[in-house]
Amino acid sequence: MLRQLLLSETEAGGTKTVTNGAFLLLAEEFPTIAVQPPAQGGNTHVLKLDAQEWRAPGFDPFTWDERVFGAAGECRGGNCLAVHLTGAPREALGTTALEVLTRYQGLVGRRNAASEGPLFDAILARHLALHDFSKPLVVADYRHALDCWQWVLRLAPRADLALQVAALFHDVERLLSEPDLRVEHHASDYQSFKDAHAARGADLACTLLTDLGVDEATRERVRWLISRHEQPESDVGLTLLNDADALSFFSLNASGFVRYFPLEHQRRKVNYTLKRLSAPQRWRLARVRFAPQVRRLLEEALGAITLPSTPQESA
Repeated sequence: MLRQLLLSETEAGGTKTVTNGAFLLLAEEFPTIAVQPPAQGGNTHVLKLDAQEWRAPGFDPFTWDERVFGAAGECRGGNCLAVHLTGAPREALGTTALEVLTRYQGLVGRRNAASEGPLFDAILARHLALHDFSKPLVVADYRHALDCWQWVLRLAPRADLALQVAALFHDVERLLSEPDLRVEHHASDYQSFKDAHAARGADLACTLLTDLGVDEATRERVRWLISRHEQPESDVGLTLLNDADALSFFSLNASGFVRYFPLEHQRRKVNYTLKRLSAPQRWRLARVRFAPQVRRLLEEALGAITLPSTPQESA
């Protein structure tokens, strides 16, 4: 688990308390992460990363994924992961820290009162057991599921059990239909393809939850959320699930997506996902580090509405 963020700024005087927007958002949305100077690393496995590399023009965050996820996999027992960011003044370091944690928030494992305890432990274990990590696409699906769950808790810290479970299992059908090869770009009717994926996934998730002893009301709510998650509706929980799923695509999956699919489908996916992201949450795209191709597609899709400028663009 990722538990600490260690910061070494390039300005004289060491790491100081700062109150810029990035640090305030960091404290608000990652309350379980301790932001500290390197000397307070403690009993952790420390991964040192250069903020200048992250902020460089043309940088693709996909290139860091195996370093970070691999480091997390090396942690054993109580030895948690600490990310140590260096190479930038504190203002830029704060912005970079928020972007890095956003990309790797699936490693944070944040929970709330609804997801604490042995039942959710069993749900997480069953979800993990479904994944064959010898298959790269399945690895990507697992990371996306955890990331979507964490996005739900960022958007709604008091999210109930059903919404959190729906976030974890919303794409479970893909483990059966596309574990080795993606086929969605061949669909003549993309919405129908996605709706069928959602319906099958809802039934599968409900069966798994029955085996785990989850109560009927929660199971049926999960079924309803997953079955409709590819089309926004007025339901508050469904809106949260769609926002979390869309934000996870842009903040984590999109870099790999544009490497895998042809350009025409890249455009279709970006436009489709933007429609699922509610207007009040679009500002969050300005706090995401995009691969250059993803950013081009976003700006093309948004037309006259330009993304807010970020410090990474002016560096």
